[in-house]
Amino acid sequence: MSTIAMVLIVLVALLHVYFLVLEMFLWTRPLGLKTFRNSAEKAEMTRVLAANQGLYNGFLAAGLLWAAATSRLDVALFFLGCVVVAGIYGAMTFSRRIFFVQALPALAAIAALLA
Repeated sequence: MSTIAMVLIVLVALLHVYFLVLEMFLWTRPLGLKTFRNSAEKAEMTRVLAANQGLYNGFLAAGLLWAAATSRLDVALFFLGCVVVAGIYGAMTFSRRIFFVQALPALAAIAALLA
């Protein structure tokens, strides 16, 4: 694995750790409300769902860190592919900016791995 690919994989993993923190611990706090453009009432009603979503982001981060630690190309491609699919789905169903924040960095990492 090239250094650029490794850095991009770790960057994507760290983004997903950040998403985990936002969704599991900051969902009803000012940063979480601002980030996801939620009202306090809506955030309170959806906090369990958001925590579950955050947990899945943690699994993605763990898989990517595992891939980086073991230099497993197949594992990296699998988890990056999952991130791309999630980013495209989020862009189609919630906000186009999700593509740029989530899917595009994963696509860059995939490109670096395959180069």
